[in-house]
Amino acid sequence: MADRQLKVTLVKSLNGQLRNIAASARGLGLRRIHQSVTVPDTRENRGMIQAAVHLLKVESDGAGKGAAGKGV
Repeated sequence: MADRQLKVTLVKSLNGQLRNIAASARGLGLRRIHQSVTVPDTRENRGMIQAAVHLLKVESDGAGKGAAGKGV
């Protein structure tokens, strides 16, 4: 699963969010709205994404087997 990549985009502001939610988004490398990063598809990254899922847009990077541009 670690060979697959996820493209994560911050679509809403971190202002006013709980500290653990903002820390999860920052831990993924997201600082600004509409900033995108590519992260490995690991359990740890999935946990950080789940904490801030209401602020993020998550897409498969297509690098894994059978991904073929499908969403996550």
